[in-house]
Amino acid sequence: MPHYTGPLLTRDSAALLQRAADGGAATWHGSLDLGRSEEDVALAADGFTFRGHVYAWPGKLKDRTLYYWDDDAFMPISRFSTGLIKLVPTDWGAPTFEIDGIKMLPTAKVSPFDDARRKVELVAPAGKVVLDTCGGLGYFAACCLEAGVSQIRSFEKNPDVLWLRTLNSWSPDPDSASAGGRLHLAQGDVSKEIESIPSGTVDAILHDPPRFGIAGELYSQVFYDHLARVIRSGGRLFHYTGAPNKLTSGRDVPREVSKRLEKAGFKVELALDGVLAVKRH
Repeated sequence: MPHYTGPLLTRDSAALLQRAADGGAATWHGSLDLGRSEEDVALAADGFTFRGHVYAWPGKLKDRTLYYWDDDAFMPISRFSTGLIKLVPTDWGAPTFEIDGIKMLPTAKVSPFDDARRKVELVAPAGKVVLDTCGGLGYFAACCLEAGVSQIRSFEKNPDVLWLRTLNSWSPDPDSASAGGRLHLAQGDVSKEIESIPSGTVDAILHDPPRFGIAGELYSQVFYDHLARVIRSGGRLFHYTGAPNKLTSGRDVPREVSKRLEKAGFKVELALDGVLAVKRH
């Protein structure tokens, strides 16, 4: 699926454009790709020109919403199929996404992209073959590419999330020159797809599953045994768990995860907001 290269608008960026035009400016210099780059944008009474294409001025835009150009108008980057899914702007440039109002990536204290980079550094992906179990917006994959990964194989179950990726300037494009054929992205349920991955063919694993109540199979002993099977001895795995409140949930998810990973053949320690595991020899 080709990636979108047109303008991405928020209510704030559209207001800046309109204010410059109302003030009589012929051009505005800034970012219309969520901070990835800054460019000159030509302004006119009936719209603006970005990367050689003319766009009509948007109507009234909502807060906490990103908009893209859909043939003849700016539309929100959201869909409703099994639930409402939308790309949500942040103060950091890189957006997060929400499913039925639940924010899927941390944004309060750090950019979701920088958060991904810290976790990727734990598995030292340079020159390695990496399995990215739950691709999401692709920030793990992007950071792996940035760090010099040899190959990264990524799965994402939700087709709507894959659609969000094609509109997000921070999500890596598998067909881009910068990816260089190293990113292999597929729609699929990794709990099933992993069965066909040959044993001992992965150097490192990044596992960022939905919460336990949504995808318990991705926290199961059966799945962890498969992770241990496909990774080489000495290989590193980072498993995001978050920090669910034990008093309200009644569960110590990091401890449960650690016990199952140890049983599967990993040496484990708590790291960041998850578990870092190393496959025993």
